[in-house]
Amino acid sequence: MSQIGTTAGVVTRDADSRETGGREAKTRAEDTSRNAGRLLRPILMIGGVLLILLAVLLYWLFTGGSVSVTDTYVKAARVNLSTDVSGLVEQVAVHDHEAVQPGQVLFRLDPTRFVVAEDAARAQLAEVVQQIHAARHAYEAQLAKIRVQQSVVENDRLNYQRYASLVHGGGVTQSDYDDAKFKYEGAQADLEAMQAEAGVDLAKLSGDAKIHTADTPQYKAAAAALATAELNYRHSIVRAPFAGVVTETEHLQRGMYLPAGTAAFGLVSTTDVWIRAQPKETALTWVKPGDKVNIHVDTYPGKLWHGVVASISPASGSSFSILPAQNSSGNWVKVVQRIPLRVAITSGPTGLVLRNGMTAEVDIITGHQHKLSNLF
Repeated sequence: MSQIGTTAGVVTRDADSRETGGREAKTRAEDTSRNAGRLLRPILMIGGVLLILLAVLLYWLFTGGSVSVTDTYVKAARVNLSTDVSGLVEQVAVHDHEAVQPGQVLFRLDPTRFVVAEDAARAQLAEVVQQIHAARHAYEAQLAKIRVQQSVVENDRLNYQRYASLVHGGGVTQSDYDDAKFKYEGAQADLEAMQAEAGVDLAKLSGDAKIHTADTPQYKAAAAALATAELNYRHSIVRAPFAGVVTETEHLQRGMYLPAGTAAFGLVSTTDVWIRAQPKETALTWVKPGDKVNIHVDTYPGKLWHGVVASISPASGSSFSILPAQNSSGNWVKVVQRIPLRVAITSGPTGLVLRNGMTAEVDIITGHQHKLSNLF
């Protein structure tokens, strides 16, 4: 029994020793792991910060060649159609949202009074031509009379001179001398009157008897009146100035009176389309006309148009406001301005219509690259 007890005690001590050894090994492993964690934590923190800084630096270095602008819109040439003559609307030849071609008739005014005015102006021109011809013939006839009258005056002058030399010697009576004098003076007065009448006829010919009819002021005035009447008639028929789509045609109805200069309806171009952007002034450092542009229109996700910077406004958008900012006060706050910029579209997907007012985003490829030396 003593031997058995001794053996059991040895076994118990060995088990306790192994358990103690296991706890010590576990403790040492936990201490090692804890020490490794203490060393790894600052390495990960510092490394993470360095990775973020490196990523930011790489992004800054390789993204300096483009400028993104989200404040952009599709723009198209647009006109409110009107005419410079007044009249009753006789015909509206198009419907709302109808595509039209250049020169296509859009609407007409009643042509009656324009035709009457044109006929009257044409008749006035013909009358002026007759008056000019009559003045030319009258002037030529007056010259012929003047030549005859000059002969009469010369004859009366000679008779008067002979009578004057004979009256003192008694060769003619005083009465005959007086008659010759009065006759000569009368003939001279008649000659002057004829010359004055010829001057009036010559003035109608602008002082040149051989002047061409079309060069006279009377003819030019009448021709201008006829041209104005013809122009008014042409302007009573309104045609499309460019290819596009008409809008709000219901505002114009047949039979209504359209005053001169009143907008009838709108026309939006389908060919003259561009992008209008308003980037911040701080984004325009390296942007210049001719830079290539990538265009993304919100209406067509995933589609890409290409263009170039056509022009950059010489002034900020606020410069054209009715009440521009006054910066002379003591409480002035600096505000980043926006500069209008126009992008010409050079190519893009076919079959997709760009409409005036659509929102878009553009990426301007400036070609500028940031350098590390810029940081110092």
